[in-house]
Amino acid sequence: MRYRPLALAVVLVVFLCSGVAVTATTAEPTTTATAEGNATLVGAYPNPVAEDDRGEFVTVRFEHPTNTTGWALGDGTTAVQLPNRTFRGTVAFTSTPEAARNHTDTHVVELDGRLRLANGGEGLVLRAGEERVDTARYRDAPESRIRSFQTGTWRPIGATDIDPISARESEVTAFTLPDSPTQVVETLRGADDRLLLGGYTLTSERVTDLLVDAHERGVTVRVLLDGSPVGGMSERQAEQLTRLSEAGVDVRLLDGPHTRYAHHHPKYAVVDDRALVLTENFKPAGTGGMSSRGWGVVLSDAELASALADLHAADRTWRAATPWSTYRRGRDFVAADPAVGDFETRHHPKQVTVDAATLLVAPDNAASAVERRIDRAETRVLVQQVEIDSRENRLLRAAIRAADRGVRVRIQLSSGWYVEEENAALVEWLNRRADAEGWDLDARVDDPDGYRKIHTKGVIVDDTAILGSLNWGRTAMSENREVAVALDGESVADYYAGVFDDDWSESNRRKTPAGLFGVAAVAIAGALLFARRIQFRGRDGVVTDWQW
Repeated sequence: MRYRPLALAVVLVVFLCSGVAVTATTAEPTTTATAEGNATLVGAYPNPVAEDDRGEFVTVRFEHPTNTTGWALGDGTTAVQLPNRTFRGTVAFTSTPEAARNHTDTHVVELDGRLRLANGGEGLVLRAGEERVDTARYRDAPESRIRSFQTGTWRPIGATDIDPISARESEVTAFTLPDSPTQVVETLRGADDRLLLGGYTLTSERVTDLLVDAHERGVTVRVLLDGSPVGGMSERQAEQLTRLSEAGVDVRLLDGPHTRYAHHHPKYAVVDDRALVLTENFKPAGTGGMSSRGWGVVLSDAELASALADLHAADRTWRAATPWSTYRRGRDFVAADPAVGDFETRHHPKQVTVDAATLLVAPDNAASAVERRIDRAETRVLVQQVEIDSRENRLLRAAIRAADRGVRVRIQLSSGWYVEEENAALVEWLNRRADAEGWDLDARVDDPDGYRKIHTKGVIVDDTAILGSLNWGRTAMSENREVAVALDGESVADYYAGVFDDDWSESNRRKTPAGLFGVAAVAIAGALLFARRIQFRGRDGVVTDWQW
C-alpha cells in the first residue's frame, strides 16, 4: 500500500507529458441561464427613509452556483442587468450599495444601472436572457420595511430573530396586581449593579424615585419606552422622564421613521441577575395597584436576565431610540386622569420552583410558541385578556380547537369601556357555538370585584402559565415588541389558575373597592344629592381616594 502515492504520481506525469489537460471540477456545476427555478426572488426594500430612496434593494436566492451573465431584473417595462458573475446563496442587488449595507446583513452587490422600485407597488421579473426565472409582486410599501415574498408580509428593517430561551429548575416569585403593589418597587430597589427597564409607559413617581436613587448609588440605569403611545404621551410621564434625564439616567424612546415595530409594548426590568416580567405598565393604575388586575413574576435566573438584557441593548441601540432630551423638543403632552382605587390583598405572592421558564419575544416567536402550547392542551385552557381582536385570531382558533378536542376552556375578557361592546359580541358568539357543538367552553365579560378592570395578558394551559405584555391581537403578535414568559410547573400554574378561578366566580357580583368611597349619600325617591366638600388623599403623587 505504501507504493500507491508513487504510482499515482507516475500516472499524473504520463498524462501531462501526453498533452492531456487536467482540470478541476466541482460537485455542483455552475448553473447556466437556462436553469429555470434555480433563482428565487426573496424580498424587496422599496421605501427607505432616505432622499431619493437611496438604499433600496432586491434580494435573490441562488440554490446552486449560477452565472448571471445575460440576466436582468426589471418590472416588465424597464430592466437593469445583473453582473457577469457567479453567485450562490442570497444576494441583495442594489444601485446604492453603501446605503443598502446599512439596512441588511445580506451580501450586497452593486448593479450597473439604476434600480427603481415604486413605493406604491411593483411587479418584479427576474430573467435569464429571454427566459423568465421568477416573478414577485408587492403593493403600498411602508417606510423602512422589507417585503418577504415567501410570507407576503412586511418585515421591519433591523428586526430581531430571537428563539425562545429556557432555563430549567428556576426559582420564581409569582404575584398579582392590585394585590401586591409593593412587589415591583421592592424588586427594583434591590439593584446593585444594573437596572434596565423596558416598557410602554412610565408615569409612576415611586418607580422614578427608585431609578434616580439607583443611579446615584452607581447602578447602571437605562430606561427604554415607546415614543408614540396611543392617545399621546401624558404630561405626567413627561415630568417623570425629565426628572430621570436631568438626574443623568439614560432615557430613550423608540420613535420616528426608523422604528422597527408599531409599538414598544413590553413591561419588564432586569435587576442585576434577576428579571421582572409583567402584564402591567409602570404607572399607578398598573404596578401601583390602583386599578388593574394583572399578573407578574420575578425570575431568579441569571441566564434569563442576561437574555432580557441583550434584548434591551438590541432595542436601545437601534437608530430609532431617541434620547429624551431630543425627543421632547417642541412637543406637546396631554393631560391624563389620575388613577383612583385602593384594594385589599386577596392573593399574596408565592415563591415556587418551576420546571422550566421560557422567555418569549414578539414578533419573533411568542405567538407561535403560545399557539403550539394551546394545541397540545389536554385538560384546561384558562384565558384572561383585555380583548381578543377577532373571531379569526390565531390564538382564539387554537383555544377553539382545544375545546373541540374535549379540553375545558374558559375565556374572561375585560369590561373596560373601550372594549366592552366588542368583547360582549365575541363572548355571545363563542357561547352560542359552544352550546351548538357541545364544547366545555364558557366565555364571559368580567364584572370586576377587588379590582377595577382586567388588564391581564395571561393564559394557563394545563400546568403552564404564560404571562407578559402579549395581547391577543394581530398587532401585538406580528407588529409590536412584546415580552412574555412561559412558566412550567403544577404549583405555579395552579397559583395563577387560583387567581383566575376567583375572578371568574366573583365576576357576577360587583363590589365597590374598599376605600374608594368614604361616605356615599343615597336619596330615597326624588331626594336631592347634595354636594359637599371633598378631601383628597393619595400615594405615588396621585389621587387614590376621596371622602364626601
